[in-house]
Amino acid sequence: MPLDPQIRAMLDKAAASGIPPFHQLPVETCRKLFAQVITALPQSTQPIAGSRDLSIDGPGGRIPLRVFQPIGTGPFPVLVFSHGGGWVVGDVAIYNSLCRELCGLAGCVVVSVDYRLAPEHKFPAAADDCAAATRWVHAHAAGIGADPRRVVVGGDSAGGNLAAATALRLRDEGGPALSGQLLVYPATDHYSRPTVSMVDNAQGYGLSAADMAWFTNHYLAAPADIDNPYANPLRAASLAGLPPALVITAEYDPLRDEGEAYARALQRAGVATQLSRYDGANHGFFSRFGLIDLGRVAIGEACGWLKQRFA
Repeated sequence: MPLDPQIRAMLDKAAASGIPPFHQLPVETCRKLFAQVITALPQSTQPIAGSRDLSIDGPGGRIPLRVFQPIGTGPFPVLVFSHGGGWVVGDVAIYNSLCRELCGLAGCVVVSVDYRLAPEHKFPAAADDCAAATRWVHAHAAGIGADPRRVVVGGDSAGGNLAAATALRLRDEGGPALSGQLLVYPATDHYSRPTVSMVDNAQGYGLSAADMAWFTNHYLAAPADIDNPYANPLRAASLAGLPPALVITAEYDPLRDEGEAYARALQRAGVATQLSRYDGANHGFFSRFGLIDLGRVAIGEACGWLKQRFA
């Protein structure tokens, strides 16, 4: 179907600004621009009990976390959320609005992970941090008002990649068990043969194929990392035994086909998996729920699915 009119207006405004694409800019400039774009969006007004920052020991030092608490009496289920940004940009402050929205609508604790970024910290640094944070949440659930028996991992884009990698690692390394994985337009195998969506949506829809190559080249430390399932989850020898998944994709997204291929692979492996493509949407629409109606619908679907998993 045609590109959503609200998304078209947003893309036209961005094009008129004359700002070069990410892959033509220095990393620090990209980080500042990404922060400006996301924080300028309408922010969540979802009522929650509050949020607080803390840090935990991780494999490469301290890992900052932001913990969002829902209104009510716990223990609550918990979503461990990894933010997007190509493993290179983004942090918990930029994703404050989205995590607040998820916390309030799903009625769960949300733990947002401020994992180490590339290129200063290449693979597997971010994956290590997200797995460590998830284990910490399970072990210290009582201290954040959470129920360790109801833990879901989730994230968007690079964060979806990290959530999928965390689910794989916890399965491979003996737990703890997860209740689900929320994967929003996840990167799952960027270095495979170019997909139809990577070619058809290579430019003009926000995230470009050149941007994606720039992000991934900053993230991976060596060519051999391409075949590592914790970097590219679609390369895993088996997906059996993973927790149930909701995979959300967007029609005009270079990552659409690899996200959908991962959902189908999960289904073939016997994992209860719901695949939901948003026609007319582009990469990034989920976090723009305050500006784009399709984003609001997707947030509602995600929170409905989370409630089912938590139940």
